[in-house]
Amino acid sequence: MGEEFGPWLARQLKLAGKTQAELADELGLTRAAVSAWITKRSVPRPTVMEEIAKALGTDVGTVHTRTTDTQAGLPVTWYHRPGYPDGGRDGGNAAAFAFDADVQVLARETCQNSLDERLTENGRPVRVRYTIHELTGEALDAFRRAVLWDDLHPHYTAVSESASHQKVGRVVDAGVRDMFEKGRLVLLRIDDYNASGLTGDDYGDGKFAAVVRRQLESLKSGRGAGGSFGLGKATLWATSALGMVLINSTLSVPHEGRTERRLIGRLELPWRSVNGETYAGPAWLGRPDPDSPGARVARSWWSDEETVERLHLTRDSDEPGTSFLIVGAHDVASLDQSAPAPDVDDEDGDDIDDRTRDIKAMHRRLVEALERDFWAAMTGGGNRLPLLETSVRTLRNGQVVLEEEKVDPTRTQPSRTRALRSFYEGTTVDRLTEAGQVALRHVPLRLPLAGGRSGTLGTHPAVLLVTEAEDKDGVPNQVHSLRGNRMTIKKSGVAGLPLGVNSFQAVLLAGHAAGEAAPFTEEAEEFLRAAEPPEHDRWGQTEELTLRWSHTAHHRIARLTTEVNSAVKELVAKPKRAAGEGGAKLRKALTVTRKAAPRRGTGTALPELDGLDASIGEAGEWRITAEVKLPRADELPAMTPVVLLDVRSGGRPRLDWAELVAVEGCEVEDGVLHFSPGARRAVFSGSTDVTSHPVRTALTRLVLELRTGKGE
Repeated sequence: MGEEFGPWLARQLKLAGKTQAELADELGLTRAAVSAWITKRSVPRPTVMEEIAKALGTDVGTVHTRTTDTQAGLPVTWYHRPGYPDGGRDGGNAAAFAFDADVQVLARETCQNSLDERLTENGRPVRVRYTIHELTGEALDAFRRAVLWDDLHPHYTAVSESASHQKVGRVVDAGVRDMFEKGRLVLLRIDDYNASGLTGDDYGDGKFAAVVRRQLESLKSGRGAGGSFGLGKATLWATSALGMVLINSTLSVPHEGRTERRLIGRLELPWRSVNGETYAGPAWLGRPDPDSPGARVARSWWSDEETVERLHLTRDSDEPGTSFLIVGAHDVASLDQSAPAPDVDDEDGDDIDDRTRDIKAMHRRLVEALERDFWAAMTGGGNRLPLLETSVRTLRNGQVVLEEEKVDPTRTQPSRTRALRSFYEGTTVDRLTEAGQVALRHVPLRLPLAGGRSGTLGTHPAVLLVTEAEDKDGVPNQVHSLRGNRMTIKKSGVAGLPLGVNSFQAVLLAGHAAGEAAPFTEEAEEFLRAAEPPEHDRWGQTEELTLRWSHTAHHRIARLTTEVNSAVKELVAKPKRAAGEGGAKLRKALTVTRKAAPRRGTGTALPELDGLDASIGEAGEWRITAEVKLPRADELPAMTPVVLLDVRSGGRPRLDWAELVAVEGCEVEDGVLHFSPGARRAVFSGSTDVTSHPVRTALTRLVLELRTGKGE
């Protein structure tokens, strides 16, 4: 049985526009009898239910089971939010500007959200599947009819006419033109299973309202949750060139007595004027809510299987979870004409047209992102199951273009998955002596007291795993840091490695990832979560960290980094040879000459750069880790690191720092390094601001200088 009879009947009357008195007259009963049903004081006899079915224009089975609404209500339509009465205008959803329209960013944010919504009671992983589906011809026409395109067309026309004034308008205008000029539309669907689904009321404080109705609201408070800003969902709409996302959710907790096929659509457009009426921006596809003024506001509806199929939202099973359909999916990386052509296999030898190349490249980029960011969540061992399973498939008009590909993290992350599996299975060692071994060290994260109070709450022993690197791992000598949901948060090199160390890969597990038995796991999880920006790609100073702890709380993370680097160097360093051992020829070949350090007027030597590790980040920024050699002196001058681009002639362009962080032996204040008394070496790291780059980073060479004073 579905919903209780009283609440179900009350909603059907509202949907049909009938009063209790009108129903009583049709049934030949008193209004008091109908009121008793509504208030759950009684239920009608089976013979009366047949009459109720006739009055509501439905079959008696619907009245008996009450697992769906009758079709007597207002039809599903688009509701566009009216313009603000004070004349204000929005040029689009500001939250969407926090991310690029990049399918790899989309994969990171949506997979993180699915991990956060995983049902933990059964111990099974959450399963996430990405489906790229290109529609052409009749399939495209049928889908446009299903989403009521004729009703939307005037709104898209209005946006296109004002596209020159709005970034969102230009994207939407290009998306509409691409659909009609090329006769194609790319749908990208994200399905998750064994997840909670969008539970709760349409308007109340629940997951449904947080995702569909509101901005910058996150209701995640679970252990190890990844998201905390309410921004990740914006990537769904940012990836749609039409600003349209359709949703089908199967709920883990019934709402209105049902769980399956709860549908809603949301459209993100800028302010527009259509036929003399102004509209604020967003619109919703749903059934008009009879409780709203004029029954205009659209709410979710319980759909039938035929409608779900026409909207390409059919789910594989009744397992709880949500399907998000991005309409007009586009990937800025594939639109970058300066980027090299994607590596797409053509197994049958036929020519691949541009359209097929686009969707195959999108397929490959999704797989790469999932392998890179969620390898740990997809790794199990011992008695621990993976938290996540992912796959990607590509279709055209329902026909397979690329078979469903289950993402296997051991393929591109063999060393790191080996390290994590060894930790789960309890086969780690204290020191690396043979190939394939995994060494474990505990490194301390000293947690501060909240509210700016001095002192330490306690020490959380984070777990460091180090193992030999393999060629498939990518960049060697890296540390991947993660916490509770096991998504890779931070990737960094290790500064000051001894000469000739064997290539390695390292994994740092903190918070719940370090094991439930570790001390202060909950506190470490909360602290590190607050230290993450919206991109969740590093730990450092954030506004939340400052407000909840102090403006110096990030120094605890810097000290953790120092401890990690020291432990890694100790584990990978080769034993020293006895005196006279080794080749004289090799020693001559490794002779290094250095210029003498400049001296100030007092005769004190200045700090000098002694090592630099640099790489290009995913956003095109330079990421550097530098080591500074410090002379013996009672007081050392402050120095400013300056990053420049090397050019053949003329002055070197100076880049801005997006981030500058002290790692060891120094502190950073306003972009200036202040060295710790008595220290003989210092390490700092940073990343450049890509908006200050005059040319593509991949085409440049980096120069780093230390300058006295403010660096002029």
